[in-house]
Amino acid sequence: MYLVTNMARKSAEQIKKDELKVLKSLKQNARGSIENISKKYNFSRQKVWRIIKRLEKNKKIWGYSTVTDDEKLEEKRFIILIKRSTEPVDDAIQKIVDFTMEHKHGEMSIDIECSSYLHGHYDWMFTVTAKDMKDVKRFTHLLSKEYELWINEILVLQNIFPVKKCGIFNPNMQKIKELF
Repeated sequence: MYLVTNMARKSAEQIKKDELKVLKSLKQNARGSIENISKKYNFSRQKVWRIIKRLEKNKKIWGYSTVTDDEKLEEKRFIILIKRSTEPVDDAIQKIVDFTMEHKHGEMSIDIECSSYLHGHYDWMFTVTAKDMKDVKRFTHLLSKEYELWINEILVLQNIFPVKKCGIFNPNMQKIKELF
């Protein structure tokens, strides 16, 4: 019995280690081929394919994304931090989630890339791209007007230069020297 239990635990540990290897490769390059991943870790292509499918099925992988150059797309990236009031939340969370899923802010040329509930000094964070600060200010004004009962403070930060985005170093690192 001990031998079977010990083997099962080692097998589960090995599966987890193999999943982490595949995840690491996908984080570095979501478009990486199964062939390259299998060669890198000396796995069969079928094993890599099965690991990826299992990770997707178990929702460990939600989706795949593209890392873009905001400057070349003539966009700016902003972080919006929200501190909530002491008013009871009730259904405010669902309303904010619904609001971020709506596209009525689309006419402001703002794209919500990330919306997260936080623990700390601030309670909610949006990462957005927009053409300019004016659109972000309009968005935050709309947000504060829509949810004034629950919002105590909104702070907007502009991300001037991403050194690393989605685990990938910016290929234009020489530009950071110009900022100093």
